[in-house]
Amino acid sequence: MTAPAPGTDGPSIRPHTAQHYSVAPPPVSPEGYVAPGMPGAPVAGFDPAEPEPRTTPRHRTALAVSLALLAMLLGGLAYGSAPLRAADSLGWLAIAPAGLVALPLGRLGGQGRLLPPLGALLAAGALLLGQLIEHLRRVHADGPAPGGLLHDTVTAWRADLRPLDAAFYAIALIGGFLLTRRSATRS
Repeated sequence: MTAPAPGTDGPSIRPHTAQHYSVAPPPVSPEGYVAPGMPGAPVAGFDPAEPEPRTTPRHRTALAVSLALLAMLLGGLAYGSAPLRAADSLGWLAIAPAGLVALPLGRLGGQGRLLPPLGALLAAGALLLGQLIEHLRRVHADGPAPGGLLHDTVTAWRADLRPLDAAFYAIALIGGFLLTRRSATRS
């Protein structure tokens, strides 16, 4: 246990410390001067009139978008060309076209802010194309189409839509967005 310091209820009996005064004149700084490293200090070599350099050249972004379109077509073709007997379990493969589209967009396109939404739209487009190709094969297997092959294909696709298809499109959209963004950050 410690004893209270003497004079806690009154003035202290300790000697006063010496006051230190500087004989140097106070530093003179121009009006509006901010020391380096402090908030508001200008950054050396920064010119606000000069635009920031592009991290990804335009030709790489154009190549990434064109390869993603090709991947969308190939993914839709592969999705629609699966055996007809596997059509009921095929919906869960909606993430595969999303991965095919996301790979070139993320790896070649870089971290552009428009590429993940484009990846989502292309992944959903690949799923739609795959479903249309699947229904085209069914209509073609049934025989001649009285209303035209394309019209009967779209009519059969509309008639075959289920609420579960909305979940597959959501999987394709979210998967395309997230996989594009993730593959861009890992490049």
